[in-house]
Amino acid sequence: MAETKGSGLDKNNKYDRQLRLWGDHGQSALEAARVCLINATATGTEILKNVILPGIGSFTIVDGHKVRGEDVGNNFFLLADSIGKSRAQVATELLGELNDDVTGNFVEESVETLLESNPDYFSTFSVVVAINLHEKALLQLGGVLWEKNIPLLVCRCYGFIGYLRLAVREHTIVESHPDSALEDLRLDRPFPGLQTFCDSLNMETMTKKEHGHTPWLVLLYKYVQEWKKTHDGQIPKNYKEKNMLKEMIRKGIRQNEEGVPELEENFDEAVTHVNSALVTTRIPSEVQALFDDPCCTNINSESKTFWILCRALHDFVHNEGNGDLPLRGTIPDMTSDSERYIQLQNVYREQAATDMTAIRNRVHALLQSLGRDEPVFVDPKVSHSSPCGAVSDNEIKTFCRNAAFLRLVRCRSLAEEYGTNTVNKDELNMHLESEEGDDLLFYILLRGVDRFYDEYNRYPGRDNSDVEPDIPKLKTCLTKLLHDWGLSGTVKEDYIHEMCRYGASEVHSIASYMGGVVAQEVIKILTTQFVPINNTYVYNGFLQTSTTVQL
Repeated sequence: MAETKGSGLDKNNKYDRQLRLWGDHGQSALEAARVCLINATATGTEILKNVILPGIGSFTIVDGHKVRGEDVGNNFFLLADSIGKSRAQVATELLGELNDDVTGNFVEESVETLLESNPDYFSTFSVVVAINLHEKALLQLGGVLWEKNIPLLVCRCYGFIGYLRLAVREHTIVESHPDSALEDLRLDRPFPGLQTFCDSLNMETMTKKEHGHTPWLVLLYKYVQEWKKTHDGQIPKNYKEKNMLKEMIRKGIRQNEEGVPELEENFDEAVTHVNSALVTTRIPSEVQALFDDPCCTNINSESKTFWILCRALHDFVHNEGNGDLPLRGTIPDMTSDSERYIQLQNVYREQAATDMTAIRNRVHALLQSLGRDEPVFVDPKVSHSSPCGAVSDNEIKTFCRNAAFLRLVRCRSLAEEYGTNTVNKDELNMHLESEEGDDLLFYILLRGVDRFYDEYNRYPGRDNSDVEPDIPKLKTCLTKLLHDWGLSGTVKEDYIHEMCRYGASEVHSIASYMGGVVAQEVIKILTTQFVPINNTYVYNGFLQTSTTVQL
């Protein structure tokens, strides 16, 4: 085993762009992570490259193979003069040159040997990435990691096919970063602070400048209140009603002495935001599912922080929140004078801080009831920066801000997927009978070549100049596999011939692509930000298409 590490440049400058993406806390999580790669193939080294550059804490390569000529031909991190040397050692030394902040280690043993002699070895890692493992070793490794809830990413590149499988018992995400999220403005259910602020502004007595620089959010609030007076207290709900409200707002634009409407951008903004701002405040279905989860309803002293926070959030919603999640506390940019924009911004921030304090007190009470905290009185009028037992204020604040975007990923275990009668038959049968070129068909073919390996101790077309004899053998393996799954379809011979022609080779262009895909999922898991796949991803190099599916 060997280790390499050096001193890095100033991290704020070095990692500037990624810090903007996942923040200081995300970067800290990366720097504390320990990644294990099994087999330094072309795909494996491409994956490591893409997590070493952002600055993971350390990596370890487990690989008992020696460098061969074909390795040098498709792996940029192996050199011709390395042939015959330890693949784990050579790859570790060259990959370590990419980032002096990262520690590199290697183990010159096969995963089968390591699992037999020391299965607990893998329990020290944050995530394990396994490349091109045979089914028996894969299931054994998967069982060890599943028991300890350590994420396992299974990857292989087989000719023009890329495959990725995530196996993790439970992965919780607070910062899921949805692509599109509406602002949390609560115009359908305005909170007291917003009501007081908006009602204090009199549009009739405003000067021309004040009238044209009143935030559109305030305008929308006021016109909605007028609407509700004649509509049984209800906000506009459909297309027709919202258009009527827009017309009311347009009529509020002041006119000059000639009767021509003034140019008031804030009114135009109010009209533009009617559809997006007037949404019903509700609990998202994904968050409600978390509230109903046994891990939330039955917390105990061993519960993860995420579930304690979920329980506190649930209790807040049904008490102080009056059915609503804590306010996010942000507002969008808008045409306004600085003074009133800042006042409005503070209204939202103060309510968000009040909600956060209520949840903080609930978290504290839960921790105390579980024997994980000492009693401390929290004054809601005082800002607290000290930790609340095992949960810091920053964690609670981040949780509250992202309460609407909480996500949970629970994958099926590999043992369950590989069981004879537990395969997703409907999903696979649909793809088996679909038109030529379906991506998921390649998953079936990959499982077929694994059957071939179990029977012949080699992959079809591997080490043979003539692939023809292997075609009927692979066809027989696929037929047996589909029979075991209870599927009646067949695989076209063109695909079977192509799999034999591949000979389990790694094409570097596919390896490079999959290296980016897998590294992205590794970073999602390590930072606990963004939502990883659940649970299978197949890349079709022929058509440059991909499919993500639960199997």
